[in-house]
Amino acid sequence: MDHNYHLKPRDYQMKEMEMVLLESDSDDEMEILSIFAMEEERLKKEQGVNITSWFNCRPQEAHDPYFIQKRNAAGTLGLSSLQKMTAALRILAYGVAADSTDEYVRIGESTAIESLRRFVKAVVNIFSEEYLRSPNSNDIARLLAVNEKRGFPGMLGSIDCMHWKWKNCPTAWKGQYTGHSREPTLILEAVASYDRWIWHAFFGLPGSHNDINVLEHSSIFTELAQGRAPPVNYSINGHDYTMGYYLADGIYPQWSTFVKTISAPLEAKKKHFARVQEACRKDVECAFGILQARFSIVRGPARFWDEATLNDIMKACIILHNMIIEDERDPNGVQQDDDYEQVPESIPITVSREPTIEVQKFHSISYSH
Repeated sequence: MDHNYHLKPRDYQMKEMEMVLLESDSDDEMEILSIFAMEEERLKKEQGVNITSWFNCRPQEAHDPYFIQKRNAAGTLGLSSLQKMTAALRILAYGVAADSTDEYVRIGESTAIESLRRFVKAVVNIFSEEYLRSPNSNDIARLLAVNEKRGFPGMLGSIDCMHWKWKNCPTAWKGQYTGHSREPTLILEAVASYDRWIWHAFFGLPGSHNDINVLEHSSIFTELAQGRAPPVNYSINGHDYTMGYYLADGIYPQWSTFVKTISAPLEAKKKHFARVQEACRKDVECAFGILQARFSIVRGPARFWDEATLNDIMKACIILHNMIIEDERDPNGVQQDDDYEQVPESIPITVSREPTIEVQKFHSISYSH
């Protein structure tokens, strides 16, 4: 009888791994376990991280037993959660076909597709409350403080829409999902802040809609309409306001919650406002570009057939994008310099009643002719 009661949990796992290696006749199984053991030893030496315990406590495994490594009826060890999640992440990051991960992680096409479906669903169910939520009071205070320095007190972000091409759209639906791009697409409405964090995401409407139709179906103003939105207090030119606004382009309606640019400005003050508004409104455009650069699956055509999977994929990519934004933030809360243009509190404008040199030249030419 082998008395192993004095062994630690990690020692139990290592002992079991050694027994499997000794008793197994499968080259594949021995190779997988050998690589797993060498990786654990390497991480232990370099970082002091126990990769076995880290994989055993992942929220995906607790949420979906599909990711737990099991044995089949013949006792052969199946695919590990590391292989399934690696295949899913490679499809999300590189936008490759499902069968392209076969040689890398030794996983079949159907299993890679199923792993991707379950992975994105688990990410959405577990992390959406934290990384795909509306801003709370602390977030609003931070957004107001930063945007006030940029010249827009009371601004909560910028809003716009993005189209995702749907390659495998059913033939019967192509007319409904085809818009200005002449190809079936799905629309994503998003609100992004100065740090490219996406606070609001509404996805799934056909590409034949425009931004106004998407706004009518969106839930961005639901909490505001129901009176549950956090108060936004700021002052402009001596007037107090209690409702924030978003920067938008010209197609959005003339609502108090949208601030749009000035078309064809003539005065210097209006030109300056239009230039700064258009620069700050690019926050959401930059967020779309970063999202597509990090996750090529949303940059290329969608290959899945059902809308539910595409919805989970888009939301999972946004959640992972926000995780990266949070990880790259300064832990001390100090705002780093960004590429946007700082707007001074007072804009010095010299007003003169005398005609400028350009005006005098224009008059002299007009009178001469």
